[in-house]
Amino acid sequence: MHNATIYCLCLHNKVLPIIKKLGYVPVGLGNDKFSKEWLRDNTLDNISHKNKYYSEYSFNYWFWKNILPKMQDNAWVGFCGYREYWGNKKKITEDSKVEDVVLREIPTEWENYDTIVGEHLPIGGTKIIKVIKYGKLAILRNPKAIFSKSGRTIRWQFDMFHGSGNLDKAIELLPNKDRDDFKHFTINETSFSRGNMFISKSPKIINLYFRDVFDWLKSCEGIFGFNLEGYGKMRMYTFLAERYLPFWFKKYTNYLEWPVIYYDINK
Repeated sequence: MHNATIYCLCLHNKVLPIIKKLGYVPVGLGNDKFSKEWLRDNTLDNISHKNKYYSEYSFNYWFWKNILPKMQDNAWVGFCGYREYWGNKKKITEDSKVEDVVLREIPTEWENYDTIVGEHLPIGGTKIIKVIKYGKLAILRNPKAIFSKSGRTIRWQFDMFHGSGNLDKAIELLPNKDRDDFKHFTINETSFSRGNMFISKSPKIINLYFRDVFDWLKSCEGIFGFNLEGYGKMRMYTFLAERYLPFWFKKYTNYLEWPVIYYDINK
C-alpha cells in the first residue's frame, strides 16, 4: 500500500505471493518454513516463545520494541491477518478476488481521525445450542442471556468460551485508570471489534496502547500461566487483548470504525 504500511500476519509461507500482490508487509508466525521475504517475530527484542499463547501479539511486541521507535508521525501503520482484512466497502460475491475487496489505499475520510478500529460485531447471534453446550456457567451468572440478546454481553461471551470468571480476574489486575471503566464496558456492551486489528498514524498512541496492554497481559500471566489447553484457553492472552483493544481506543483516541472482511487466502 503506497500511503500506509499494513502488516499482514500469516501462518503459511505459501500465501506470500498474494500478500505481496496486495502491497502488504508479510509477517510469518508459527512453525512453517518461511522464506527470507517474511518478517519474523523471533529476532532482536522478542517474545516469540509466547506465540502459542499470545498469537498475533508476539509480533505486536516485536513491532513495538524494534520498529515503532523509528516510526514517523502521520504515517499510517496497521495490522491484519491472512483471514481478516480491512475492507474497501465493495460487496463480496462468489467471484470476488481478494485484491478487489481489500483496502489498498487510505481513504480521504480518515483524515480527521488518528485511529481506525474494526466495526463492532454483535454477540447476540450465538445459537441457543451453543449457549447450552458451552455456556452453562455463563448462564448461571446471567440467566437472561438464554433468550435475550441484550443479556449477551462481552463478559457473558467471554465466560462462555474462555472460562467463567476469567475476564473478571484479569480486570482486577488493570490499573485504577481503566479497571472500573473496562469492567463497565464488558458488562454492558453487546458487541466489540474482533481480530485485534487497528490502524493509527500516531506513534505516541501506538506506544501507549502497547505499553498498557502488555503490562496488563504480563500481570495476567501470574494468574493463568502457560499450562493452558484447548483453543478457548490456550490463547487466553489474545482473547483478553481482543476485548481490551476497542475499549482502549474508544476511551483514549479519536477513532473511526471501519469494515473488516473475512477472506481466507489459505484455501
